[in-house]
Amino acid sequence: MADHLDFVLDQWARERPDLDVSAMGVIGRLSRLSRLVGTELEKAFSAHGLDRGAFDMLATLRRSGPPFALTPAGLMRASMVTSGAITQRLDRLEARGWVTRTPSDSDGRGVVVALTDEGLALINAALPDHVANEERILASLSTEQRAQLAETLRQLLVALGDSPA
Repeated sequence: MADHLDFVLDQWARERPDLDVSAMGVIGRLSRLSRLVGTELEKAFSAHGLDRGAFDMLATLRRSGPPFALTPAGLMRASMVTSGAITQRLDRLEARGWVTRTPSDSDGRGVVVALTDEGLALINAALPDHVANEERILASLSTEQRAQLAETLRQLLVALGDSPA
């Protein structure tokens, strides 16, 4: 079984046999996989009127537990996006009636972002479809292969500085 990177690596082996391009096979596959998986994820999100950013914000609030509310800084840490992106996403989500922003009781200058009943219903409906979509994407891998891949990717992420929020 061959993929596009096998074709690319064969070309490099022919043109530059002096270079070990095996790392290109790993990085190239990760890059292509990210694009292909992203496209598949967007299909499931769009079925619910969401994009990846909106899903991420709603899911982050949902997984925070009742009362499904966080500060913008808490959202930023939990979702790993920039403050500018948070503001833009929250503006869109608030305009659609899926979140509210209210003054913080503990910090007069701060706000708290919370899911509305409509936002909670939406993420509760979208989440099972998202999980089923991810299962479909990974269906060609055994449980053991999934665990090995997850551990290998975890090691690489940690080595590159990724850590819990």
